[in-house]
Amino acid sequence: MARNSGRSGDPPPPPEALPVPAVDAHCHLDLMDTPVAEAIAAARAVGITRMITVGVDLATSRWQAGVAAEHPEVRAAVAIHPNEAAGGVPEETFEAIAALARADGVAAVGETGLDYYRTPPEQHAAQQESFRRHIAIAKEAGRALMIHDREAHDDTLRILAEEGAPEHVVFHAFSGDAAMAKVCADAGYVMSFAGNVTFRNAEALREAAAVAPAELLLVETDAPYLTPVPWRGRPGGPYLIPLTLRVLAQTRGVAVDELAAQVTANAERTFGPW
Repeated sequence: MARNSGRSGDPPPPPEALPVPAVDAHCHLDLMDTPVAEAIAAARAVGITRMITVGVDLATSRWQAGVAAEHPEVRAAVAIHPNEAAGGVPEETFEAIAALARADGVAAVGETGLDYYRTPPEQHAAQQESFRRHIAIAKEAGRALMIHDREAHDDTLRILAEEGAPEHVVFHAFSGDAAMAKVCADAGYVMSFAGNVTFRNAEALREAAAVAPAELLLVETDAPYLTPVPWRGRPGGPYLIPLTLRVLAQTRGVAVDELAAQVTANAERTFGPW
């Protein structure tokens, strides 16, 4: 299954391979115009040996879980995206997500959270209720919680504190500044940086990446979205992780192989070995 991503142009060429393997902590294999086996092979060719593919509603969550069951390199995350939850979520949908969360090959509950960029205030309560339900599902299933937080930092952090966070919390496509990174670090939350950290106007994001503790750092593509420079706006894939990882290594003043090994260890600790 592949669904058009809405990205324009041809897929970028493969970057220089990493010297040691790394993990793509968040992608959407169903939204890529590339068969799953080809996406995995392209990633492996540049040193990306494992990936998390992420659902945004019940249908895509089931699809991701099915792919994870078929491909040992892949683990799934399952959830109702906050924008999908803004109109309310039926109880049977939460029950189905909870069942999926316990399946073999599912490593996380996500992406869930809050998105005030696209959601009017009158729908914030529905998003918040869905977020609370997903937090409970993650804790019950013993899975990492994968958070989508867009222009909703204060409420996201507040609800996590009120509900009690799971053992492992990941802020996907981290969008905060250095101050937010320090708050997350104090709480033990993992920060996953996507291709937008490479954008010219993302200095605040790079400052956050510089202060995030090494043991709380992940890297992701959010493919096919957030494709890193110099290919911004083109359709992305897990094989483009090396571009983002090299910018993060430069930002943090560490060697690429050191950072690749670190994010791989962090992924295994957060999502479990695979």
